[in-house]
Amino acid sequence: MFNKTKISVLAVVCFTQFGAPAYAETVLNVATAGSQNMVDYVKTYLAPKFEAMYPDVKVNVVGTGPGDAGSHKIMEKLSAQQASGIEVWDLDVAVVHQKIGGDMVQQGLLAAFRDDISTGELVTRDTARNALGTDVDGYVMPMFHSQTALAYNSDFITNPPSSYDELVEWTQQNPKAFGYNGIKNGMSGVSFVTGWIYAYGTDAERLSSAPYDQSLEATWDDAFAKLKDFNNNVTFTPGNAGTLDMLSRGEIFMGPVWVDMFYSWQADEKIPPSLKLALIAPGMPGQPMYYVTPDKAKNPELARAFIELATSPAVQAEGIVKQFNWYPGIDAEFVQPELDTESWDKLFVEITPEDLANFGKSFPITPYFDAIQEGYERKVSN
Repeated sequence: MFNKTKISVLAVVCFTQFGAPAYAETVLNVATAGSQNMVDYVKTYLAPKFEAMYPDVKVNVVGTGPGDAGSHKIMEKLSAQQASGIEVWDLDVAVVHQKIGGDMVQQGLLAAFRDDISTGELVTRDTARNALGTDVDGYVMPMFHSQTALAYNSDFITNPPSSYDELVEWTQQNPKAFGYNGIKNGMSGVSFVTGWIYAYGTDAERLSSAPYDQSLEATWDDAFAKLKDFNNNVTFTPGNAGTLDMLSRGEIFMGPVWVDMFYSWQADEKIPPSLKLALIAPGMPGQPMYYVTPDKAKNPELARAFIELATSPAVQAEGIVKQFNWYPGIDAEFVQPELDTESWDKLFVEITPEDLANFGKSFPITPYFDAIQEGYERKVSN
């Protein structure tokens, strides 16, 4: 068992350089879903840090592809090894999407570990316990939290809407100045539509947790009718990047975006500093990526040590927040002391930790999520 340590990561590094047990010729196999920047982060940032702590360990990183499909590949591999009955599986750590993390727990593919690492007590968000209706408490550790929000041009909008009701009123007064991509070619639009159902259909807490009740879907007709009317006053964009492009060119003045993508574009001067962010009531969804370790990992103690390093306040600050503009997987209060004022203000002034706690929602469980998209196609798009 990997004993829970109470010392800081810096102290761990100093200790392990001189007193850690040797793991001669040990390879720690890490698989990560997600885009190439995710793979690069684990391979070029996390792996060297861990190898410095454990000089006799080599971290082997494999990317499985973006989206849920990448996470499915990891689950399929572990499922096949589980079915084969072999005693040791060839993955030690995996990074997977929220839904797949829940599916893997349900299939008995993962080991419980969060209570065995010091950073496990630094996360209190519900996403560390609930993966779209599945109890994952102890089996997952959030790597980061992504979040959608409304971007707006502060040169033209001094008081952005604070709720969906105020947004509807704003679009009536400013037709075609709000843009989103519907539910095609990007999840920012899907997130916006999901938030709409939370506002006018069924609240997020009910739709993000089991049990599934199909009868709720019949109560969304008014919400979809209201959304169809709303769409008459909006501009449709070609996707996540398309929304940011149109905001940058002044073709629209407001639209839903991914927060990390927004700040990355702003850092690259692809969008002007006049663009700001707001998270409106009753909320818009985002999702975490999870660190997990398979039930029959060959190196479970090292796997726990790797995840503990990856979710330490120092690494979350430098790697997650400063490099990628993601919200940290652990609670922001533990990361703040590791951040300079500029880095903290970039992520937590326009959208505060309190805003995230109040208005940062999960996506619905799969049956409701599918029903929202099908309902949009049938009752809004047509």
